[in-house]
Amino acid sequence: EFERLKEELANLKRMLYGQKRERFIPTDSQQLSIFSPQEAVVENVEPQVEQVSYERNKPKKKGKAVRMELPANLPRKEEIIEPEDLPQEARKIGQEITEVLEIEPAKVSVRRIIRPKYALPLDQGIVIAPLPDDLPLPRSNASASALAHISVAKFVDHLPWHRINKQLKRSNLFLPESTLQGWFKQSCELLLVLYELLRKQLLSSTYLQMDESPLKVLDKDKPGATHQGYMWVANAPELRLVLFEYAPSRAAKVAEGILEDFQGTLQTDGYSAYDRFEQQEGLLLVACMAHIRRKFDQALDNDRQRASDVLKQIGLLY
Repeated sequence: EFERLKEELANLKRMLYGQKRERFIPTDSQQLSIFSPQEAVVENVEPQVEQVSYERNKPKKKGKAVRMELPANLPRKEEIIEPEDLPQEARKIGQEITEVLEIEPAKVSVRRIIRPKYALPLDQGIVIAPLPDDLPLPRSNASASALAHISVAKFVDHLPWHRINKQLKRSNLFLPESTLQGWFKQSCELLLVLYELLRKQLLSSTYLQMDESPLKVLDKDKPGATHQGYMWVANAPELRLVLFEYAPSRAAKVAEGILEDFQGTLQTDGYSAYDRFEQQEGLLLVACMAHIRRKFDQALDNDRQRASDVLKQIGLLY
């Protein structure tokens, strides 16, 4: 009982204060060879001491800082400055070019779409041109560029609504947060078509990696409180595609729903929800070597000799 509690305390300290890196350096000087599985024999020889001298180049003194070259793909605006009071006989022999980085903050403007109305003769009605097809939300005054800006700020830059609002206020645009959230929600509904296309393409792969991560979620039914949700992530390394799907639970039925049409090799950790896929026809369930290795890394303090041997063998795979 004492040894068990001692080991639990050591694991707890490792989780709280230990480094997350799982690097392993063998203590012996002989590295296992992938070409000769036989163990290397090391003779017990007394270490000899010898004096070594060498020459090295003296480091150069640091000179002036070199100005960083600006990327060639950036657009250039040329500005030519001629000398003042230049005589007509002067002949151009070259030029000096100085490049300075310019950044313009986001510009907010209004696009006015004017559609004249015409009354047809003989009371045949009124004619007006239809709205352009590039308006994603016809009943809203938000353009595609405005919706894209809000979505990038939210998804890519991870900005909360009040910071997005402050960002727009610097451009003299004052919008209620409720309006921003409404536009954002409608944008997500428009993207569902692309999301389903991404899911279909990802499930066409023959090799998937899958994991689920806990996520604290704000709930409008519980003001000021959060509940535990899960972000299920499926990765197709061969296609370089990743699918994120949120679910309020970690139940196995969520994984079944995501992988309903998948056929191939599925790699997961040891979570029991994936065990049912072992018997599914057309699907091969494989484990994760990194998770297997982690147990032996944790066992180094308990039995360093045997744990080191396994870690060295796993190291050959990498």
